[in-house]
Amino acid sequence: IDERLSYLTDEKEEAVTIWNTLGYERNDLVELPAFDGSALTDGVAVYPVQKTAEGAVTYVKGIPSKGYVVLRSAEVAPKKETFEISKRPEGGFSLETPFYSIVINDQGEFTSLFDKENDRQVLQEGKVGNELRIYEDKPLCYSNWNTDIFHQEKSWRVENVRSMDWLEKGPVRATLQVERELMGTVIRQKIHFYGEDRRIDFETYVDWKLSEHLLKVHFPVDVHTDEATYDIQFGNLTRKIHENTSWDMAKFETVAHQWADYSETGYGVSLMNDCKYGYSARGHILGMSLIKCGIYPDYAADQGSHDFTYALYPHSGSWQESGVQKSAWSLNNPLWAVAGTLDVESAFCKADTDHVAIDCVKKAEDSDDLIVRFHEYEGMRGPVTLKFGFPVASWQETNLCENPEGEEQTGELKVT
Repeated sequence: IDERLSYLTDEKEEAVTIWNTLGYERNDLVELPAFDGSALTDGVAVYPVQKTAEGAVTYVKGIPSKGYVVLRSAEVAPKKETFEISKRPEGGFSLETPFYSIVINDQGEFTSLFDKENDRQVLQEGKVGNELRIYEDKPLCYSNWNTDIFHQEKSWRVENVRSMDWLEKGPVRATLQVERELMGTVIRQKIHFYGEDRRIDFETYVDWKLSEHLLKVHFPVDVHTDEATYDIQFGNLTRKIHENTSWDMAKFETVAHQWADYSETGYGVSLMNDCKYGYSARGHILGMSLIKCGIYPDYAADQGSHDFTYALYPHSGSWQESGVQKSAWSLNNPLWAVAGTLDVESAFCKADTDHVAIDCVKKAEDSDDLIVRFHEYEGMRGPVTLKFGFPVASWQETNLCENPEGEEQTGELKVT
């Protein structure tokens, strides 16, 4: 991908091109190649640039669907502090962001997460969020596949914090690094708080040494509901979060792809991930399995280094109204930044309807035609028009084997 993007850009002009591989216009954080200036501009808006240990980051808006935007150096006027951080006498920190007032204890856990925009506490009173917990996990058979219900009977919190420091604090984000060590296992988290995004990211590195133990993270959220919504490929489904029947009791661990969500009327909380698909939603506690480490057939499964990110996303309204799906796609598909510029049409393909996603644009297997795969993800009926940055001679529906179905059509690509 780096090679292809570099081929498309001309490095003669000093600029940065930001590529969006997703099928909708996007506002998002982007990690930049080496950049010495304090701001970038697309000719209209000016975006502050924050230096990091790895380079620099900025938050860019309005990047076209399946397209790009070219940014050039700009001057940025001094602005007020985005984040306010203070130490607490009992240990830990208090943090003010544009979205939240947060209290973090000396174990790197959230004892309070107050949503200022919606005037409500996200977490249950007396409970902590981002609680890492290890469970004894010895299933009766198929150790690397199964997790039995009795694993819940024996567990303990991961404490043993050996360092907790603020790595970054600037106009774009603030980053707290928390490092724990337990029986030779090291867990290092960079917790990112953003100035223009409600999502809180937990970028996690684990050097895992245990076996037959299950690492999970828990967020006890103050949301009134009896079901959770889970993301699956090309859609989502709901499951109950109580144990009223044997069927409900058996759902102590359920699968989801990129997010699970608790929502009541007018408010909700989503827990997202970039590669972890086991969720536990029981009562008010929304949890996720992070590392399993069974012993059969591989006695050392999951031991060693792991890098993954999960994210908490409190939101107003339902998951459909608040952009949960798009935020999860953005977490899983970071923007690409390449030094240089180009001058071709910036939007390769886009849909004119917000609840339709373009999943894939590919060359056909047996011709020079293009295959475009798209789906509706909110359960909402209605028309959609696909627009392209090039002339389209004709179009036709196909099946998944790319065999044509129906009549070949010309003109605007519009379907219901």
